[in-house]
Amino acid sequence: MKRSIPTSLVLLSLGIFLQPGPGSSQVSALGLFEAHGDVGAVGKPGAVEYDAARKSYLVAGGGENMWLASDAFHFVWKQASGDVSLAADIRWMGAGGKPHRKACLLIRQSLDPDSAYADAVVHGEGLTSLQYREARGGPTREIQSNVAAPRRIRIEKEGGYVSMSIAREGEALHAAGGSFKIKLSEPFFVGLGVCAHDNNALEKAVFSNVEIMSGKREAAGKPVLESTLETIAVASKDRRVVYHTRDHIEAPNWSRDGKYFLFNRGGRIYTLPVAGGEPQSLDTGSATGCNNDHGLSPDGTQLAVSDQSEERKSLIYILPAGGGTPRRVTRLGPSYWHGWSPDGKTLAFCGERNGEFDIYTIPADGGEERRLTAAPGLDDGPDYSPDGQYIHFNSERTGTMQIWRMKSDGGDPQQITSDDYNNWFPHPSPDGKWIAFLSYEKDVKGHPANKDVMLRLMPVGGGEIQVLAKLFGGQGTINVPSWSPDSRNLAFVSYSLVNP
Repeated sequence: MKRSIPTSLVLLSLGIFLQPGPGSSQVSALGLFEAHGDVGAVGKPGAVEYDAARKSYLVAGGGENMWLASDAFHFVWKQASGDVSLAADIRWMGAGGKPHRKACLLIRQSLDPDSAYADAVVHGEGLTSLQYREARGGPTREIQSNVAAPRRIRIEKEGGYVSMSIAREGEALHAAGGSFKIKLSEPFFVGLGVCAHDNNALEKAVFSNVEIMSGKREAAGKPVLESTLETIAVASKDRRVVYHTRDHIEAPNWSRDGKYFLFNRGGRIYTLPVAGGEPQSLDTGSATGCNNDHGLSPDGTQLAVSDQSEERKSLIYILPAGGGTPRRVTRLGPSYWHGWSPDGKTLAFCGERNGEFDIYTIPADGGEERRLTAAPGLDDGPDYSPDGQYIHFNSERTGTMQIWRMKSDGGDPQQITSDDYNNWFPHPSPDGKWIAFLSYEKDVKGHPANKDVMLRLMPVGGGEIQVLAKLFGGQGTINVPSWSPDSRNLAFVSYSLVNP
């Protein structure tokens, strides 16, 4: 369908309005960019001054906000296609102003105010985040960085993924952690933007040492895996980077008091404050081959781990939550812990016996295991409902991996998802309202690492399935229960393969 183009955007595309008010300019007057102008309704028109000697841009922008379903800001842009990155040092001019005024590096589908877009943005208060609107007129989401007011930022589009890199003073650019998948048609717009976050104001920011690169960067060696521990708010679907590392980390648990995370790395268990910081190794005694199946007891005093140090196959152990000597629970292996009954008396796990993977339970104090499933095919990922009446799990018994539930004694199994994805690791929320799970594309077998996946959410009583996040992940992303105690947030790990 042919769409009429507003006259202001036609003029903008011709490079008119270099300074506030009517006028004209040559493209070269904007250095790396082709044109500029206001996007959306702004109370005060913006402007740009280019200093060729310093390769810097002083951008003044008005507008109420860049958020929700529509934007209002001043944009300095060029058109681009394919893989692209845009980097700049960013400095606000003048104190005061709204804390959420925005200075942005943008990749934008169109010049319409409700366009799909992605940006790397430094707010007036220093909050730095990767923001995006996946579809025209849709909501805006963000991934908040754990670094405030960096000296330099870069936005990068590679394939369908967009990510951000940051650098403090004296640092080289490095990945901020977290990325998202977005579909943009070619050509799209790349450039600089400023929003005052106050329609009656005009705010100014300087973008210096601006660089635009097209195409993939040449790799100096084998891609390096990076891991990011993130949280996502169920209500807003906004994400926050807690910890980013070039180590391989997996499977975050949220502590029962909401103060810290547990995850595994290199066979050991680590703790990390929810506010961020440096991980601390937990003393797990002889259990030094822990995998990504671990979790805390309902009262938070004990930790179940799945470890393969003793017999080179995964066995389940329990130790004090603060660290200590592990006590072996399962006699047979491999056994992979996944759930703890609400009364703390029973563990649910996936076990392989005679070549078949099924769901089992076993007393937390030790004893005989009990097999709950016997259908052909893989059954995995058991987790109890908060009332203890059901165990949710994933099963491929109907052809593709789907989410099921059964009574806690194994009776009355019921399939609760049936779609074109392979769905893994269901985790009921503590308040009993939601089930979060991981979804792979239909043609993906098992639950491998380094795949395009989705975190999805469905009401316990049935209903529409929501997409919480699209990310690069899989194995290690959300194997174990990772809800916050108040059921408002989930913790997970995303991954990226970065050229050194």
